Amino acid sequence: MKQLLLYLPIALLVVACQSETETSQENKSTPVNHTMEKKSFGNTPDGPAHLYRLRNANGMLVDIIDYGGIITRMEVPDRKGEMADVVLGFDKLEDYLQPHPNFGAWVGRYANRIAKGRFRIGEQEYELAINNPPNNLHGGLKGFDKTLWSSRILSDTIPMSIELSGLSPDGEEGFPGNLTVKLRYTLTNDNALLMEYEATTDQTTIVNCTNHAYFNLKGEGNGNILGHELQIEADSYTPVDATLIPLGTVEPVENTALDFRTPVAIGARINAPGDEQIKRGNGYDHNFVLRNATDGMTLAATAYERESGRQLEVLTTEPGVQLYTGNFLDGTFTGKSGKAYERRFGFCLETQHFPDSPNQENFPSVILEPGQTYRSATMYRFGVMKED
Repeated sequence: MKQLLLYLPIALLVVACQSETETSQENKSTPVNHTMEKKSFGNTPDGPAHLYRLRNANGMLVDIIDYGGIITRMEVPDRKGEMADVVLGFDKLEDYLQPHPNFGAWVGRYANRIAKGRFRIGEQEYELAINNPPNNLHGGLKGFDKTLWSSRILSDTIPMSIELSGLSPDGEEGFPGNLTVKLRYTLTNDNALLMEYEATTDQTTIVNCTNHAYFNLKGEGNGNILGHELQIEADSYTPVDATLIPLGTVEPVENTALDFRTPVAIGARINAPGDEQIKRGNGYDHNFVLRNATDGMTLAATAYERESGRQLEVLTTEPGVQLYTGNFLDGTFTGKSGKAYERRFGFCLETQHFPDSPNQENFPSVILEPGQTYRSATMYRFGVMKED
């Protein structure tokens, strides 16, 4: 079983994860100076929030706020060198302070669902908020996505990094243990954003962090993502019940609508008639079991949008990835472009341990003990594919 405890030297990860795709030729010939900015982003009930703007020598830009660790903007080039913001989100803090579907957020203590908001550690049962009836979802009512974190710049040169940190106190949202947590964001010159999570505890507890960015490689607000082609490095997945809790089994993707072993359009089977799993998810909202999961960084998924040529690779140390296709976006939220986010205007690839793992003894462990350190890493790496 893959455990939570991982050793992740940053330098080795960045060197080992060299891109197989092209950087835009236009951007190669017209490099820009990398920059790091910190600016005010309004006030939360817990104090002032700040936005960090990281820009590399290719012009790739990432905006991150210390409220919720949210990636609010990510501009990357297409095959012509033209930039577009490829993540869904808002321009104003006020919008993030209102309920929203975790746009760009750091999710914890426990990403994804815990059945009926209950789990046991030994003989002790813990009860969590039921915020996705009948289950707990993404840490509860006030998870990491709604926390104002301490923040600092670690490096303002390439690779440039910022760090968010803080304490999730014992009993917060029902979870045991004083959990000290850190999240480091690092932007490299090969158009990659590395996220490294770290946590320690003074009591036995559970931890499972992820990032919840919604991607649209055509640019946020520019229509649905059904034409994006996706490949997931998984031969199996964890089937779910009607409330999206895993049944406890691992099943092959072969001959199902969840077969992304070779590139296929996200929309090709998203409404597959007769597929019970698709009906239960109202589309894709499923955990895939990565075939090459090890203690190092491995490729989890690749998405490609033909019109722009933009490609996204997701690499991770985690054993699973949740594909979610924005099935419940309904035009309620208006994004940075001034366009409403309609159904399936973004897709998420949430790297993770499996949903409901605390209640599934056959799944990889999410237990963190005192004296241990939880470490996890995920990389979003962008490139441009050649035209056919």
